[in-house]
Amino acid sequence: MKSDQRRRVVLDAAVACFARKGFYGTTTGEIAEQAGISQPYVYRLFANKEALFAGAVLHVSELISNALTGAGVDQAGAPRPSEAAMSAVRSAYGTLIQDRDVMRFLMHANCAADEPLVAEAVRECYARQVQLVSEILNHDDEAVRHWFGAGMLENVTLTLGLADVDEPWARTLSG
Repeated sequence: MKSDQRRRVVLDAAVACFARKGFYGTTTGEIAEQAGISQPYVYRLFANKEALFAGAVLHVSELISNALTGAGVDQAGAPRPSEAAMSAVRSAYGTLIQDRDVMRFLMHANCAADEPLVAEAVRECYARQVQLVSEILNHDDEAVRHWFGAGMLENVTLTLGLADVDEPWARTLSG
């Protein structure tokens, strides 16, 4: 396995582990075990746990970007009208968040933003996503804010499994 492939395996393992226990509760040993490598090899790839977590944030940012890229254009490559673009972006995002680890990880990333490298990576992730969504939605700032607000609520409802909770408040939030 090439170094880039190993790095990706470690980042996928890090996302899965950090999604469950967060930055502070996860050990690099757990990540190494999940990735099927030794803990020293994790440190060969990443200087420390903070650098690994920041790398995982950027890895998830790339996953999101890849899922959303192309959502703003139709099959012929022509820009979609704003409402159609919004629908296409939400559909692409909906597919991505079926992996609950990605959403849980992002929630933990926001909570670990006191760590300087993590904060920088989270800001870079948001900047990249805002730019991409803004381009897809024809630079309509209100539509971009709406998309992010709806997406964050969707993250919470998915993470908490609210679609399976038969309570009025849960139905209100999960739509």
